[in-house]
Amino acid sequence: MRSYSGLADFYDMFMEDIPYAAWCARIREILRSRGISDGLILELGCGTGTMTEMLSDAGYDMIGVDASEDMLAEAMEKREDRNILYLEQDMRAFELYGTVRAVICVCDSINYITDRQDLIKVFRLVNNYLDPDGLFIFDFNTPAEYAREERIAYTDECEGIYLIGRNAYAEESGLNEHTVTFFVPEDDAGELYSRFEETHLQRAYSVEEMKDALAEAGMVFISAEDEQKRQAGDSTRRCLMTAKERGK
Repeated sequence: MRSYSGLADFYDMFMEDIPYAAWCARIREILRSRGISDGLILELGCGTGTMTEMLSDAGYDMIGVDASEDMLAEAMEKREDRNILYLEQDMRAFELYGTVRAVICVCDSINYITDRQDLIKVFRLVNNYLDPDGLFIFDFNTPAEYAREERIAYTDECEGIYLIGRNAYAEESGLNEHTVTFFVPEDDAGELYSRFEETHLQRAYSVEEMKDALAEAGMVFISAEDEQKRQAGDSTRRCLMTAKERGK
């Protein structure tokens, strides 16, 4: 099954607890601190467009890029009258018509880049499409996040749809295999269910690995913080990193 081809229908439903509003507020703070209060912004790995919409509502002109046709279909369906351009592209080879003031990438989308050289390729493309001194803001999961025992197996339920998640993290390679299985009712009585399953592969990156990759791609590292806005360290599970364009 293609990545997110089944999950797209239920993605927003099971992501309701994600603190998008808080994440958006922090991203806006960082943007404004660097003088970016309007203009064109690109979101890589935009998925169903929740963050894209929030930044659009905040006054930014938004472009959303994602490799999943199904996720983008959901994004376009709920776009309403917002002036958002969605593009179906792989972030390892995305193309724009010009430069943007900032690039963002959230919800650990960058962890789907499992090869280091591909990661550097993404960062070089970001640098290429940023305005001079433009910002790159992205989050990622670290080894401390993938190693948590709570991630091994979990269940969830929403509106009669059941989810079972299983993670297998290989510390040596840093690769995490995440399998999600959905059981969707086919009748009102809930006696017949359809089963959908997808497996997603991500790689854990340390703060230092990300800083090294940014430097090799020609970008300037600015900051790395945890969810309490403290400087990120080895125990940080989710890191928000900011870098800027160095020059073409």
